[in-house]
Amino acid sequence: MFVIARYNIYIKISMFGHSMELPILRDSGIIPAKGKCLLMKDISLIKVKQHFPRPFIGEIDTEIIEQLRRLKSSIRPGMSVAVTAGSRGITGIPVILRTVVEALSAMGAKPFIVSAMGSHGSGTIKGQRHVLDHLGITEQSTGADIRITSEAVEIGNTPSGHTLYLDAEAAKADAILPVNRIKPHTAFRDNLASGLFKMLTVGLGKVPGATQVHRLSSAGMYQAIIEMGRQALDKLPVIGGLAIIENGCEETAVIELLLPSEMEDREMELLKYANSLLPGLPLRQLDILIIEEMGKNFSGTGMDTNIIGRWKIADLPEPDSPRIARIIVLRLSKASDGNANGLGLADLTTRKLVEAIDWKATLMNVRTTGFWERAFCPPFPGSDRDAIEWAFRGLEGKPDKDITVARIRNTLQIEELWLNATAFLQTYGCEKIGLPETLQFASDGDLLPSK
Repeated sequence: MFVIARYNIYIKISMFGHSMELPILRDSGIIPAKGKCLLMKDISLIKVKQHFPRPFIGEIDTEIIEQLRRLKSSIRPGMSVAVTAGSRGITGIPVILRTVVEALSAMGAKPFIVSAMGSHGSGTIKGQRHVLDHLGITEQSTGADIRITSEAVEIGNTPSGHTLYLDAEAAKADAILPVNRIKPHTAFRDNLASGLFKMLTVGLGKVPGATQVHRLSSAGMYQAIIEMGRQALDKLPVIGGLAIIENGCEETAVIELLLPSEMEDREMELLKYANSLLPGLPLRQLDILIIEEMGKNFSGTGMDTNIIGRWKIADLPEPDSPRIARIIVLRLSKASDGNANGLGLADLTTRKLVEAIDWKATLMNVRTTGFWERAFCPPFPGSDRDAIEWAFRGLEGKPDKDITVARIRNTLQIEELWLNATAFLQTYGCEKIGLPETLQFASDGDLLPSK
């Protein structure tokens, strides 16, 4: 039996010019009427380090220049080249793009950068500019003009009836060079995922291209990207694509220029390698996972579905592991620019995160993807402390000694994390690098940084 605390604090939310006040629960919200639960003051977390495979490139600029030499026969003096910049967090992306621009310029081309991010940034020019600014992608950092549009032109239809759309600025270029990280997708698993084919069809497809693909089933998305990608290579002046793979420590492991004739097969091979480097949590099961921050710069779904083991897609079975009973997310990154798509993957959140949501941007994203459940807002009982206490109280009845707890910064940076003793005993390949410490909170209930 539970007693519901009185509603006496309200949060004001504005959306599409309208505002509303929603009640939130004071203190811990749900208060057990009887029995006992594990208290946060009884939990000590230890900082640990995971050891992932760590191949990496030392001289990234040198490697890019060497790879782009393969384009020399495709470059004509004075030709314009549209180089793509997406919304995903890629380590050192401003430097990568700047080096690409400099290498193309040295060959006589006139490169410029186009925004290739589907519906992210609400699909607007201002929104896309904000996303790129947050990623450090500017005219100054890349040494090139950045041309942003919300318009797309129709190129043609595939045998299955899918329309290939193209960014209107890229359509003006003499050549197109997609640049993207190859990694598993957060909505389907197949031989191609996030990478060059997806950049050509979804990223450069703007809102109509992204909407068309994401309205399909998981299997349908893959087939559409394959068909449209092949059509892009056939009908567009694509001179190649720069593929990037990162290791589990967010370091650049591979940079490879793929020519159009080899792009499909080679991207499939690189995805297999990217999968082998994919980081993960060191436990198959977990009771409580505290995620300090979510956002589009960490994953297209704010929290990487491959890390937390949750898809929330009707036609896709949930992963076998990790199985996490309660996920609490505390903050929305500034780089996400208010887009909180993926919040529905969590069980609890905070008042501050909800206040930071730009619902117009979020709903534009979820309308495009069609995965409604991923944008559902979970309970937000108040502060960080309140949300975490709710999670602990939800485990009432489980023996204290058996409860496992983990804390991570975000789902992109998980080389270092914090575990309680029970969780640590169930891990594999982890090294203690800190002393046990309890969760510490500021006077307003914000979780303080751990040492």
